[in-house]
Amino acid sequence: MEAKPSSLVIKVGSLLVNSQRFIFSSKNPLCSTCILSGTFKSVTCSTISQTQAETVSGDGAEQPANSVEVLRRYGCSDDDIEKMFLRRPSLRNADLSQLQFKLNLLWGLGITSNDLVKIINCRPRLLSVRINHFFDERLEYFMTLFGSRETLLKAIIRNPSLLTYDFHNRIKPVITLYEGLGISREDLVPLLLSRPTMIPRTSFNDEKMEYIRKSGVSNGSNMFKHVVSIIGVSRSQTICEKAANIEKFGMSNEEVWHLIGRSPYLLTLSVDKVQRNMTFVVGTMKLPANVILEHPFLLYNNLEAVLKPRWLLAGKIEEMGLCPKIKGSLMLRALRMAEQRFLKAFVSCHPDVVAKELMDFYTTAKCVKRLAVSSKKAVFKGFPF
Repeated sequence: MEAKPSSLVIKVGSLLVNSQRFIFSSKNPLCSTCILSGTFKSVTCSTISQTQAETVSGDGAEQPANSVEVLRRYGCSDDDIEKMFLRRPSLRNADLSQLQFKLNLLWGLGITSNDLVKIINCRPRLLSVRINHFFDERLEYFMTLFGSRETLLKAIIRNPSLLTYDFHNRIKPVITLYEGLGISREDLVPLLLSRPTMIPRTSFNDEKMEYIRKSGVSNGSNMFKHVVSIIGVSRSQTICEKAANIEKFGMSNEEVWHLIGRSPYLLTLSVDKVQRNMTFVVGTMKLPANVILEHPFLLYNNLEAVLKPRWLLAGKIEEMGLCPKIKGSLMLRALRMAEQRFLKAFVSCHPDVVAKELMDFYTTAKCVKRLAVSSKKAVFKGFPF
């Protein structure tokens, strides 16, 4: 028989706000166990009263004098506290009852002192804003979405704002939107973990839906979730600019969008990086521009650290008359290899004297930096894509 909602509020509240010595004890798994295991049902209107956290004085425990003592009782070391104060100086003068109340909620989630340092470094204002609004309802929803306590904790540590986003007007509508587009909850979880700003940045319109259609990726494809999520968090103007940037090298609009469908992370690369890599591939390596349709890694590779040094080393090996030569189809394989495998295949295979000369040449080529890169002005447009 289910318990009545009113009694559940009292039970959950009492678990969260027991005496300070009990809550901040390292042997207190009760809060996280009760809340996250689903022992108690969540309540529809789930705003836990802050006054519940102020009942701790009745157990005889000594009251903390300042926020430092509160954080120490949570398990934070002096170094941890100093890091948090540097990131959020106003924590020094925080209201103690509010601070204890919010820490009680975080403790109930299973967040340790080390996790707290990471959270404050990521979201300094978290302990200064309201996190108890629809708390248990939000928690129940996330437990259903993420499937396990461990995954939920990982998601919160990566994006603490999950505790502050508008639950009914932002979180639930966005998740429902992705599910309506054909992405299952099992696929949504890794996307939310890898792209923490997915919930606040997502927006879809007719133009974006047309981009998804032009990519040619079907709902059953493994790439579909990546295409949809990247387009969902990107600006329409930015998507158009990046597609046009590839198209101007001689490829049709259809070819470009099919390429994006097979390699959607191209939309996360800057216009400048794509231009420089394409200029090197076409102008220096003398390869046809459409080679990227079959080998998109040429756009992902770092020009100064991978493409140019390996291209120059291939010329050095050719000049010295050594084998194996890096040319033709082997060139593309060499550019795709991991560093250690590349060195073993084309440098270490030679006698020691020759290998040292090649290694010195290769190291020097990798140290050549982009011209005037130190004086380049950084232009920030906000969200990267």
